Amino acid sequence: MCRRRGLVVGNTRNSPVPLASSAGSDSGRPASSSLWRNGDFRRLWRGQTASQLGEHTTLVILPLFAVLTLDASAGQLGVLRAVGQAPVLLLSLFVGAWVDRWRTRTVMVLTDVGRTLALGAAAVAGLLGWLGLPALFVVAFTVGVLSVFFDVAYQTSLVRLVTHDQLVRGNSALEGSRSAAQIGGPALGGALVSLLSAPIAAATGGLFFALSSLSIRRIRQVESIPETSERAARTWRQVCEGLRFVIAERLLRAVCLASAAFQFSFAATMTVYLLFLPRELHLSGTAVGLALAATGPGALVGSLLAARLPRRFGYGAVLVAAATIGDGAFLAVPALHGSSAMTVLALIAVSFVFGTGGQLVNVTVMTVRQAVTPYRMQGRAAATITFVGMGLAPLGALFGGFLAEERGVRGSLLMTAVGMLLSPVLMALSPLARLGRRVVQVSERGDLEDDNKAA
Repeated sequence: MCRRRGLVVGNTRNSPVPLASSAGSDSGRPASSSLWRNGDFRRLWRGQTASQLGEHTTLVILPLFAVLTLDASAGQLGVLRAVGQAPVLLLSLFVGAWVDRWRTRTVMVLTDVGRTLALGAAAVAGLLGWLGLPALFVVAFTVGVLSVFFDVAYQTSLVRLVTHDQLVRGNSALEGSRSAAQIGGPALGGALVSLLSAPIAAATGGLFFALSSLSIRRIRQVESIPETSERAARTWRQVCEGLRFVIAERLLRAVCLASAAFQFSFAATMTVYLLFLPRELHLSGTAVGLALAATGPGALVGSLLAARLPRRFGYGAVLVAAATIGDGAFLAVPALHGSSAMTVLALIAVSFVFGTGGQLVNVTVMTVRQAVTPYRMQGRAAATITFVGMGLAPLGALFGGFLAEERGVRGSLLMTAVGMLLSPVLMALSPLARLGRRVVQVSERGDLEDDNKAA
């Protein structure tokens, strides 16, 4: 979630500024105006789709295994989720600096292979009867570390593979694949844990990561990376440059605050939610998976709407409205009782609305961030925003587990759901709410200044 200084994120009342950066740039990106004629983008899209399916399957498998099989307490579940999210807080800033100096294809392939091995080891340990909570903590942390690298790399890779005018469609396609993973992943993970076993479920996630690596390694384009002198610069100096880059822009600061508020509350909510569904509503693993999977169709709808609504109603209006409606849907969950079909349908409706609103926010913000961030800073900008936004998620998960133990699951769920509304409130009070229907791209080489001088 982010925007950057040096580019204009404007209202339609502003005079138009030409889009600077074309297909034939020195980055070597293809000049075709058709996104799907770009074979490398198709390989990235297929690999990212498989990777997201593996990730969303695994995100359900590990907590459900802990709750249903190991009878984990609320506090232990909070620790498990915090351990899986901790790498975002610990590594994001450094990962951004590293990815800016490496070829993203290499990063994505290596992280896919690493996650395959980690989940394969978990499967073997489970079959041998060694897969307890300590092992789950190790697997969750390892997968979390590698996922940080992959997520920063694939966002950066898109900017290196396509032209600027293809970013909206590229983001929509990638986020659409993530939506499809949200449809299939939770349902598959819940069904495998419920009907078969945790080791088989873990092996399934590893299989998807293996398929991802096979697709991404076939990307042919040779990415341009900084010269040796720039690559030799100290990592910490590059990290600080990324931080200054983000802090300097008031829109970026607003996005970071809204994102941090959401991620903290959402992590707390999901920790309590994963306890609420099986223990308060007495839902099976399959029913839990179906309820969670409904986020996927909603996110798919959100991806489609994100290509149209911001240009019609304005980026600011879409961000505030989508966040309010999507996050507010969770307020209905604490009122549900029992495991009837109507309860499951209500949970599916909540997940659908949440997925639609959340995806509208995600795609809209990602498009603006990529558009306003210079090419050489894409990795650090993405990582800084991830660090600020997701960095509080481990603390939120711990807070959710602690709150559920102290105040009960139902009351805690209501409190954390109310907390999620702080994010749209912060958006509404910030300059984000005033964003109009146009995002103007300016290259980091100063094309806008040159155009203004020529005028």
